[in-house]
Amino acid sequence: MKTMKTISKTLLVLAVIVFTSANLLITGDSKLESDTKAALVADWERAKAFSLEYIDAMPEDGMSYKPNESVRSFAAQFLHIAQGNIGLVANGTGAERIHTDVPNFEAAEKFQSKTALRALTVEVYDWCIEGIKNMDMSKADEVVGPNEQFSFPRMEWIKKGFEHQTHHRGQTSIYLRMKGIAPPAAKLF
Repeated sequence: MKTMKTISKTLLVLAVIVFTSANLLITGDSKLESDTKAALVADWERAKAFSLEYIDAMPEDGMSYKPNESVRSFAAQFLHIAQGNIGLVANGTGAERIHTDVPNFEAAEKFQSKTALRALTVEVYDWCIEGIKNMDMSKADEVVGPNEQFSFPRMEWIKKGFEHQTHHRGQTSIYLRMKGIAPPAAKLF
């Protein structure tokens, strides 16, 4: 009798495990997905605020400033970030790209002023954040890309986008310092 109860309990526990596992396979772990999405949105919101602090710190006459001729100008760094954000986040989220009519932001005269650069930065970060908010997280592991060499899971594209913008924004710290301006304090949290 005891053995029968033990077997029944064991079968019940196994049935619950199998049902729960099957349910997770079908529906995904929505709590994990929503937590991941919320964390990504928070990081990109923080990156937006940080980028705007950098742009705000540089005076208008510093937009074309280069520490030397072999590097991008201050504005070009942020234009490169913006264009990179669009491409990388579009690959990650599947969102339709914006500003497809401008092949090279860095060469576009209309983005060179501080006001225009700031407006574009806001627009692009808002587009990235909205794309992440609307992303189907069940497709985060889906491999996408233009060719075999550059095909990665969607989540990897978003992570690469974040790394790319962090790298280039960080480069502009020296631009500010060389103009006698202390860069904004780190925004890690």
